[in-house]
Amino acid sequence: MTDDAVLILEDGRSWRGKAYGATGSTVGEAVFTTGMTGYQETLTDPSYHRQVVVMTSPHVGNTGMNGEDGESARIWVSGYVVRDPARRASNWRSTGELADQLADQGVVGISHVDTRSITRHLRERGAMRVGIFSGAALATDVGPRTTAELLAVVRAAPEMTGADLAAEVSTPDAYLVPAIGARRFTVAAVDLGIKTMTPRRMAERGIDVHVLPAASRLADVLAVQPDGVFFSNGPGDPATADAQVELLRQVLERRIPFFGICFGNQLLGRALGFGTYKLGYGHRGINQPVLDRRTGRVEVTAHNHGFAVDAPLGEPSNTPFGPAEVSHVCLNDQVVEGLNLIDGPAFSVQYHPEAAAGPHDAGYLFDRFSSLMGEAHDAQKN
Repeated sequence: MTDDAVLILEDGRSWRGKAYGATGSTVGEAVFTTGMTGYQETLTDPSYHRQVVVMTSPHVGNTGMNGEDGESARIWVSGYVVRDPARRASNWRSTGELADQLADQGVVGISHVDTRSITRHLRERGAMRVGIFSGAALATDVGPRTTAELLAVVRAAPEMTGADLAAEVSTPDAYLVPAIGARRFTVAAVDLGIKTMTPRRMAERGIDVHVLPAASRLADVLAVQPDGVFFSNGPGDPATADAQVELLRQVLERRIPFFGICFGNQLLGRALGFGTYKLGYGHRGINQPVLDRRTGRVEVTAHNHGFAVDAPLGEPSNTPFGPAEVSHVCLNDQVVEGLNLIDGPAFSVQYHPEAAAGPHDAGYLFDRFSSLMGEAHDAQKN
């Protein structure tokens, strides 16, 4: 068995390198992330389900893997692309090597490729399907597989547009993340691909978080007697999430405070009557500048999304639940990064305030959610 590996994009462009992690074959959507740290959080983020992640940072694996920083119980990426993998991990928290974890979990990767040229190609041509092939996947009974044969495998893979993936990454059973200290509020969090740090950030603020499966209905949400409802990040095309959009509309009708992150932002957009669309190559990394249009403050934020809300950036829009505004925009390309229901207790952001990994500029949004629930609670008393 050879350690050679090949990466082939659906437009026929290819790179040769060395097998990294497991050997074999994998296909998915090729995306790149610009974070220089946090590779363990990236690998274990369920939003990367069915994606092959290209790391723009050239050195990966330096700090190994540990049992504390994972955003879920497993690696979710379909494939992994790095330029210079670390020869050995060197960190006091490390409990194992990245390459070993990839191999143990069957994640096919490739190393020693020019990730800069792959990233430039994706920026120019857009995210597309990709395959990584190594070991036995490069051969047949009669000889090596041809480039045309490998390319056919890539082009037969499903596209991300139209992909309904939330149920594939969601928890099968509800569970509770208890408040740290005195309980102030209770939140029903619909798991569309939730990261471990998100309910932890709410628990730190005295919130009992009931994490519910993606297929939950209004009765499931109301059963925990929530002070607020949260929709998480997650993979796939928001245009497929009709059941979750209907649930959210029912929440908005009852004026239950709502907060959404990433996929949750896109679903709030749909619930308000806006459309969604696929970005050319998406936003992925921990250094994305976002403008809060109400305060003029610029936040450096963590992103992982390939779809966005199609909402006007001008005056507030009329929706079935009252006027709504675009609260945040990305300064790189003016993509909608947040929504706010002006006369209702609902808001969302496209980025990741739980900051795992990433900057902490947006942590105040969890406090804002707590304030919304407190205001609703006070209004009920009066």
